[in-house]
Amino acid sequence: MRTSVTAAAAGTLVLALGLTACGSDSGSGSGSGDKLVVGATPTPAGEVLAYVQKNLAKKAGLDLRITEFTDYVTPNTALQEGSLDANLYQHTPYLTDFNTSKKTDLVPVTEVYLPPMGVYAKKTKDVADLTAGATVAVPNDTTNEGRALQLLASKGLIGLKKGVGGTATPEDITSNPKKLTIKPLDPAQLPRSLDDLDAAVINNNYALDAGLSPKKDAILLESAKGNPYNNVLAAKKGDEDDPRIKKLAKLLTSPEVKKFIEDKYQGSVLPVETG
Repeated sequence: MRTSVTAAAAGTLVLALGLTACGSDSGSGSGSGDKLVVGATPTPAGEVLAYVQKNLAKKAGLDLRITEFTDYVTPNTALQEGSLDANLYQHTPYLTDFNTSKKTDLVPVTEVYLPPMGVYAKKTKDVADLTAGATVAVPNDTTNEGRALQLLASKGLIGLKKGVGGTATPEDITSNPKKLTIKPLDPAQLPRSLDDLDAAVINNNYALDAGLSPKKDAILLESAKGNPYNNVLAAKKGDEDDPRIKKLAKLLTSPEVKKFIEDKYQGSVLPVETG
């Protein structure tokens, strides 16, 4: 059964609220003078923003403040309510689904990077070697669940109904040659649950937070080509033309940030190609 974006983060919501001042002054939302308060998950979004804050923002005349969260719901709620001016951590399909389910009014400003989703396992080196009846966990929020199932389907581990795309759920599985048990879990719990699973499809930021290298440790990794899941800088509708937000968007897609992402993540996070 599909889990809503609210339920998906229920286990981490309290922790996220406790971390909202991490790494910067919390500031206030739109209209807070020259300050720009941006929410992010710690890795890679928070690290990319920290690079901009340290190396590029001051020269560009931008007073960038970073607020970190450990879940996928609170950064959008805070943006809608005005305690943030923008956020960076999500792809457009998730943002669209969030707007629909939570009646929010948020928009993507610019694509920044692709954090490829991967399949990880402690005892298996290739997805083809997963044994019959293996338990494979997937994120339980709507869009990432579908994304994970599509990744499994790309290697023939499961078959899915035609046309379901990123909205796929376990109920849309039409073939399962290895009789895999698909187990939806809170995205943040997936790395910690690897010891109890045969494999897990893990979002990039949670993999990096757990010390996993998507490029080296994933036994199956998304391709960047034609991928709809690039992470975006997002703002409340009507604020996308705020000069501060436009300035940050330009910095995030600059050659300097592109090089930072390439050097730091060595292929585990891929900068969006511009121009």
